Amino acid sequence: MSTQKTIFGSLDKYEKGSIEIIDDDPKAYVFSNIFEVANMSKPYEKVAVAMNLQYVIEALRTEGDSKWFTASHDEFVVCMDGELEVHLVKLNNHETFAPEDKEGSIQLNEEPVGKKMGRIVLKHGHQALLPKGAAYKFSNSGNPGVVMLQTIKGDHTVEKWSEICYS
Repeated sequence: MSTQKTIFGSLDKYEKGSIEIIDDDPKAYVFSNIFEVANMSKPYEKVAVAMNLQYVIEALRTEGDSKWFTASHDEFVVCMDGELEVHLVKLNNHETFAPEDKEGSIQLNEEPVGKKMGRIVLKHGHQALLPKGAAYKFSNSGNPGVVMLQTIKGDHTVEKWSEICYS
């Protein structure tokens, strides 16, 4: 019996994975590494790394403070590398609510008005819900890190398939 060792990637140390294609055209497949994508991205640029219909997984490089965002639906974030604070505000100003028919995250132009819901500290492997009706901001005062954001494709989703795909 052989033993397998799990190796966790990070922004500083990752190994590009691979897939084995059997009797098919490799260009029909998409394969990328979220650490590599985040390494090539601007801070908090929401780069799509996986899509299924309108649903998307975005890779974000966490560095400094993000802008404030909200969405008309719940979003979900997983910390893959580093440490990150998520600040949440329950919106009470209807002008800052995301329209129900608007999908994806919406950047707020000003500080959100509402009750502070607190902050969540995420470390490697931790996850948090970014609830509908709340504004969120990411804050990373340490070394750059990486998060995955599960959301719906929207105006802030950046598609760089030709740059990030491995075939």
